[in-house]
Formats: sequence, C-alpha cells, structure tokens
Amino acid sequence: MNPSLFKSLGFRAGLVSVLIFVFILAAWHAATLPSRPAAAPTTAVSAEQAEYDKLMGKSAPAAGEAAKTTGFPTLAQMGDTIVKQLSNPFYDNGPNDKGIAIQLAYSLARVGLGFLIACAVAIPLGFLIGMSPLLRRALDPYIQVLKPISPLAWMPLALYTIKDSSISGVFVIFICSVWPMLLNTAFGVASVKREWLNVASTLEVKPLRKALKVILPAAAPTILTGMRISMGIAWLVIVAAEMLVGGTGIGYFVWNEWNNLSLTNVIFAILVIGVVGMLLDLLFARLQRAVTYVE
Repeated sequence: MNPSLFKSLGFRAGLVSVLIFVFILAAWHAATLPSRPAAAPTTAVSAEQAEYDKLMGKSAPAAGEAAKTTGFPTLAQMGDTIVKQLSNPFYDNGPNDKGIAIQLAYSLARVGLGFLIACAVAIPLGFLIGMSPLLRRALDPYIQVLKPISPLAWMPLALYTIKDSSISGVFVIFICSVWPMLLNTAFGVASVKREWLNVASTLEVKPLRKALKVILPAAAPTILTGMRISMGIAWLVIVAAEMLVGGTGIGYFVWNEWNNLSLTNVIFAILVIGVVGMLLDLLFARLQRAVTYVE
C-alpha cells in the first residue's frame, strides 16, 4: 500500500473515531439532562425509600427544582469519579476498600499466572499433536468434549478441590486459555510447508533443532494468534470469576461497588476493563506482526 495513502486512511479513521466518541458523549449528556421543573410532591415518601433514591441518584427535588430524568450518572459525575479514582489509585483502607490500581494488579497477576501455565502446557502439547497424526486423532475427542465447557463451570469443582479462591481463579484462567493455544499451535505445526521439512530431513537435522529452527518460526504467527485469543478470553473470564469468589480484583471491585450502589464507580471499572483489554490485545497484535514473515 502507498505510504501516503496509508497515512491518509489512518488520519480519516482517527477522525471518524473521534467523531463517534463525541457523539457518544453528546448522547450521554442529552440522556442525563434534567427535565422540566417538578411540581411540589403530593405524596409522602418513606425515609427508607428516600434514602434509597438518594443513593441511586433519584432523590426527589423540591418544588421548582429541576427533576432528573433517570438515575444514570451525568458526565460531570463521571468526571469527578475518574479524577478521584486516578488521583489515588494505590490506597488501601482494608479488605473491601482498595484503590483501582491494586485491584487491577491482582487481576493481572492471576491472569498472567494462569496464562503462563497454559502456555507451558498448550504449546509443547500442540507441537506433539501437530507433528503426530496418531496423537491428533487420539486426543481430538477429549479436546472437542472439554473445549466447549464454560470456564466458570469449573469454578465449583476448583473451589472444592483446591479450597483457595485465588488459586481457583488461576485455575479457571488456565482452563480457558489452554484450548485456543493448543488448537492453534497444533494447526500451525501441521501446516508447515512439506518442502521445508523435507529439506531439514535431507540435511539430517535433529528433531529438536528442526522443531526450534524450522517448525517454530513457521508456526509462530499461528501460535501468537492462539495466544492472543486466549488472553482475550482470560481477561473476559477473570472479571466474572472474581465476582464469584470475591476478595480482590477488578471483578470484585465492580461487584462491591454495585453493592455500595455506586454506579459511577461501576462504569469507571467497566471502562478500565475495556482499556486494559485493548492494551493487552494490542500487545499481542504487535508480537504477532513481529514474527510474521512478509514476502
């Protein structure tokens, strides 16, 4: 592609993205605008209901004041929450009150550990399956049965056997990460050009050297694709897993803030989850491009 055309396309795509973002903010602002002044209330509201409405941002306005259309937070309220959370992200006031950076670090640690264990299992096993039609046929029924099982379905069994919520979360990440890597590694290894393997055999290259010098570079883009898919699934699953097991993590943060009826913090955490997921995907996309051979 012409470099000037590529730059022009990138600029236009960036401009469209900015316009979409502005449209979303404008729609949000319009949806949370106050309605016409409310009339004086004619019915009494119980103290419990008034307190609940206040927590949800639906407190009844006095006569002549602007009434909120919904309890959804405004852009100004979201801005205040973002500034508050990012101004002190490492605070630690006890088990149920930690900063967003600490919660995020716990989640990333669990995801990283489970993902690395999955790599250690899936990539070598995928090599063996890809290089051996016998193993591929023998293990395929087990893979096809275990692969569709929801990772969260393993959580009760993990909690019962491991008896530790944090390690159980790591196990769930492992079990959801292993299948895309395993299948993509096996496919990449099995798809290596026969001519390259024949040349290696002609030169009497030893099996380990052939795997590292011939098969691995050829299959690397496909392996990285599996790793990229696995990381996306792992980051998706850890949020749900932490909601179930509690304690620490970004998923627990979302659930705890919902229990505290802090909708702004919930939305802030959702945005953080999305941004971190995007950065992880960009990281693996860059690694994938780095190992892809372009003729």
